[in-house]
Amino acid sequence: MFQQLFNWKTGLALIAICIVTGTIFYSAYLAKKIEKEEKKKVTEWVQASNSLLNPRDTSNTDLAFTIIQNNTDIPIIATNEKDSIMEYINIDSSKASKKDFLKNTLSKLKSLNDPIVWKDPFHPEKFNRYYYGHTNLLNEVRYYPFVQLFIVGLFIVVTVLALRSSYRSTQNQVWAGMAKETAHQLGTPVSSLEGWLEMLKAKPGNERMVKELEKDISRLRLVSDRFGKIGSTPHLEMTNLVQQINNMIDYIRKRATDKVIFFIDTHGEQKITAQISAPLFDWVIENLLKNALDAMEGKGTIRIDIQNSTNTVTLDVTDTGKGITRQNISKVFKPGFTTKKRGWGLGLSLSKRIIEQYHKGELFVKNSEPGKGTTFRIVLKK
Repeated sequence: MFQQLFNWKTGLALIAICIVTGTIFYSAYLAKKIEKEEKKKVTEWVQASNSLLNPRDTSNTDLAFTIIQNNTDIPIIATNEKDSIMEYINIDSSKASKKDFLKNTLSKLKSLNDPIVWKDPFHPEKFNRYYYGHTNLLNEVRYYPFVQLFIVGLFIVVTVLALRSSYRSTQNQVWAGMAKETAHQLGTPVSSLEGWLEMLKAKPGNERMVKELEKDISRLRLVSDRFGKIGSTPHLEMTNLVQQINNMIDYIRKRATDKVIFFIDTHGEQKITAQISAPLFDWVIENLLKNALDAMEGKGTIRIDIQNSTNTVTLDVTDTGKGITRQNISKVFKPGFTTKKRGWGLGLSLSKRIIEQYHKGELFVKNSEPGKGTTFRIVLKK
């Protein structure tokens, strides 16, 4: 699925590049062509205007008037040899009366094109410069590739977001399906084990064995229940987090060495409550504590700090382990990522889903330093 998404994105990008590149070259070709036509039109206008000013030349008077009248879209400003404005055409007269408007427009026209110079044949020391701009058509042709680039870019963004949303939806369905199937598969052997356990209880002398088996079967039931809740809307209840986390610490402490010290700081509060699904929340804390144990390799300190505020409860799980490198911090929550020799790399990914999707909270790496340890932070809304 990921490969298909990548191929779609690559294909769309290539198509967009080809479309935009072709449009840019074609628009540049059209712009050059229109620009030449505009220069020719302005040159003819200059010649026609000066022909009308020459009383000795009346042969082409009608043609001159026609050329002048036909120019209704190219802005032109005429200046003398001192570059003082003499006249202008195709410029809004209401704006031209404003201070410095013509001066600013002239500066703009100078930056667009070189002027067309006309010299008086009877007075060579006198000459006029005609500065001109572009028609709306040329401006539209030049800006068209950028408009198209924006539209194509927007199209690609929308398409990629839709594909990504579809991919995540499919991924979530796969996660939920796998989890529910796992819960279903665990249900049958657990039920069978419970039957065998009842038979052992009926025989004297098995009390110690029965007690340990009950713990293991209870654990399997808990795991099955957790997987069964993935993909379903969990039932959240107001729960005392201090007691819940202490229970999980007691469970993990039995599976750790004596060189691991657990410490919980509630800042003097005995009861800090939040809306949680206890089985799923325990799963998150268990994953974080087990990761901490693995990172410390049998010795160190695990500290859980619980901060209670008006709108949120913040839990920091800190270990004194080997830490996470900077390049791996962004990867730790991705499915399949693990630095351990065993495991599927799903624990942190599932934990993040449980906190963010089911509890509408946050789970992230607050800080980590190689050789000194890591802090994971959970933020739950009241």
